[in-house]
Amino acid sequence: MPDPTVALRTQFPFELPHGYVDGHGTVHRQGVMRLATARDELSPLIDQRVRQNPAYLGVVLLSLVITRLGTLTDVHAEVVERFFAVDLAYLQDFYRQINGLDGSRSAVACPGCGTSFTVPSARGRLGEE
Repeated sequence: MPDPTVALRTQFPFELPHGYVDGHGTVHRQGVMRLATARDELSPLIDQRVRQNPAYLGVVLLSLVITRLGTLTDVHAEVVERFFAVDLAYLQDFYRQINGLDGSRSAVACPGCGTSFTVPSARGRLGEE
């Protein structure tokens, strides 16, 4: 059972390998990503850009959970579209890691007998293999 005196960590700092270059030539490398909610996972599914191109899901999803990038506090899909490929891949991996979707193993216990063992954690979003 989780310790009720320990606060849940919901914000995670990151540093991009290359960084986002804004319209003024400023490079933004350090940022903050928050944990995703069920709404964050579901709302992009009704976005027309995602419906037309399912690969766009990652762009929309990251734009919802990145709360700061350098001096930018409004990280919208058009900003994420301009990330270098290595930065986009880094953030997708970081998203999976902080949200427990990285394919690691979790310790569980049988509710009947109490035997402890490990099982694979979720590897992707619901419905994905």
